[in-house]
Amino acid sequence: MTTFDRRRFLKLAGATGLASMSTSLPWTAWAADAAVLEKAKAQGQAVFYANITAVEPIMKALQQAQGIEGKYTRISSSKFIPTILTEFNAGKLMADVVQAPLPMLQLLKEQGVLIPHQSEAIQGYPEWAVQDDSIIQFGIEYVSYIYNTDHLKAEDAPQRYEDLADPKWKDKIVMANPSNHPSTIGWLIGLKEKVFSSEEQWLDFLKGLAANKPMFVASFGPTPAPVESGEKLIAISMPKYIVTKSPAPLAWGPMSDQPLLGSPRAIALTKNAPHPDAARVFLDYWLGNEAMGILANKVGEYVLAPGVHPPVAGIDQAKVEPIRDLSDEELVRWGREFSRIFAVR
Repeated sequence: MTTFDRRRFLKLAGATGLASMSTSLPWTAWAADAAVLEKAKAQGQAVFYANITAVEPIMKALQQAQGIEGKYTRISSSKFIPTILTEFNAGKLMADVVQAPLPMLQLLKEQGVLIPHQSEAIQGYPEWAVQDDSIIQFGIEYVSYIYNTDHLKAEDAPQRYEDLADPKWKDKIVMANPSNHPSTIGWLIGLKEKVFSSEEQWLDFLKGLAANKPMFVASFGPTPAPVESGEKLIAISMPKYIVTKSPAPLAWGPMSDQPLLGSPRAIALTKNAPHPDAARVFLDYWLGNEAMGILANKVGEYVLAPGVHPPVAGIDQAKVEPIRDLSDEELVRWGREFSRIFAVR
């Protein structure tokens, strides 16, 4: 199993002087007023390092709305922290704004890479998403299960998570490998902590799901294809694929009182940004309803801007909750346990 060992990295960072950097920065209230916007336009661009995909429409909308170019560079999760800290330590960080799963930005904040920003655009966001002075959570990488309505009627599909363990779904499920896919490991633990009333019930569910012999793939990305083709009936996957795989006839569950769970997506400004005013305007625009509407409607993302939902039937009534970040030790321990339960070879 490959995971990013944060403790080991911090130890190495300390050896190079990164860990000693101060993170006590003053709170600054920045608003995208006329003076800031004028400076931002003079700076011309905001450089955006991110691991979210398909954001080019937001970059285009930003330029049309604010006259600022958003220069988007996608960096994979495995390279995100090393790339940014290497540039930052050398005094050559090009990014003005960074986006990643919450734990990665928390690590960057510990290393002094991020600065506080108070945005008026977060009005109406959940309180838990905006408690940090530097890191703003704008969405949840939500996970549940999807199915093809051409092959499985809604009334016949699983109604609750527990139904995935029904023997009638044997050899009919596809999911990311639970032994080494961090998001799937985190999701399964999220079910334990937020859905099942006892560990015994959760373990019974896991054993039943494992007995159904799911097909394992490397990540969520490949999960829709077997369901689209009819090779499998159900995918433990992301409802956003209902949007991105359209017109494939996909639907999601559970449409019940059970929550959808996922990892929080977060965004922040960098210290000593090359284009500081453009960065502020970029971030405020990103958090607003226009940009979040693009992300929801074009990519199917679940965002936290009030009243903004992806065009997925019933998702506006769903209860979507963030799961906690697992430590590296937990990921390794549970990956091994799931490897045993699911008999991963």
